[in-house]
Amino acid sequence: MTVLFDALLRWPVESQQTARRNAMVASTALARQRAEREDVEEFFATHPSRVDEDALPAAARVASG
Repeated sequence: MTVLFDALLRWPVESQQTARRNAMVASTALARQRAEREDVEEFFATHPSRVDEDALPAAARVASG
């Protein structure tokens, strides 16, 4: 009976620790994704688009003129 009682007493603490760990893992992943997205946006903002239209499939070519 004491084993069950001890487990019941530990459950809220262990549950909270698991929830905090999961939140930290998720927060880290989101921060990494945000940093990567900002790097890509900065790259495209500072580099002009250079598309070789001859290399594109016909359906992707932009009609000009």
